[in-house]
Amino acid sequence: MQQRKQLKNCSLTMIKKYKIIPIFVPHIGCPHQCSFCNQKHITGQLTDMTLEKAKQIIETYLSTIDSNKHNVEIAFFGGSFTAIDINMQNQFMDLANEYIKKGAVHGIRLSTRPDCVSDEILQNLKAKNVTEIELGAQSMCNDVLKLNNRGHISQDVKDAAERVKGYGFTLGLQMMVGLFGDSMDKSIYTAKEIAKLKPDFVRIYPTLVFKNTELAELYESGEYVPLSLVEATKTCGELLNIFGSENIKVIRVGLLLSDDEAKNNFIAGPYHPRFKELVISQ
Repeated sequence: MQQRKQLKNCSLTMIKKYKIIPIFVPHIGCPHQCSFCNQKHITGQLTDMTLEKAKQIIETYLSTIDSNKHNVEIAFFGGSFTAIDINMQNQFMDLANEYIKKGAVHGIRLSTRPDCVSDEILQNLKAKNVTEIELGAQSMCNDVLKLNNRGHISQDVKDAAERVKGYGFTLGLQMMVGLFGDSMDKSIYTAKEIAKLKPDFVRIYPTLVFKNTELAELYESGEYVPLSLVEATKTCGELLNIFGSENIKVIRVGLLLSDDEAKNNFIAGPYHPRFKELVISQ
């Protein structure tokens, strides 16, 4: 009887699901303006994040989550978190740690740029209970990175991935298809290079055109032609096969424009609310 009870408790622990509390910090600290990027419209967050707003978001989410049934994590998304002034980084993470100490939250995850994760930064993140870091690689082709004003090269992605894993963080890598100067062959090359880095998971985003971006100007001038929905699903299907063959989880395919402001600022590109389903059927 005791053994069955232990097994039952073990099973309940194993089936806990993750719940993410997203705190979007668009453009705070980001050192570059990428051609495709207008994070405030993509995330629907039109004003800079503050500690007070972050606390309100956390409290609202926690009021609907049973932390006994879920592993709850606070995620700092939408910008380049580790490019923020270190004092501001610590303030946000200290806020998250208040909830970790209460047992309401189990960890912190964040997204950032591959050229903003020095040893000093990673040591600080480790001390602040960060468990997972996503790096926006976007492409592993240096010409594509340069054309889209990324401000880093592919080697920065490789170096950053190695450092992140070396400190014991869960590593996520993001890539985009259909960037200015990109092609199916280049996207396939990027996926294969990312697979070599052995991330724990990957996100794949087709490039969309939003107002108030350099890509919008290139689109309006005819210099940039976004992928069609058929082209995007075909390319992403190839990428799923590549990552699947390496047993790398793809946790998202496509961008969801759930906010009216974001939808109103979308101009062109292969958007579909069930994009992943189209890719899988492809």
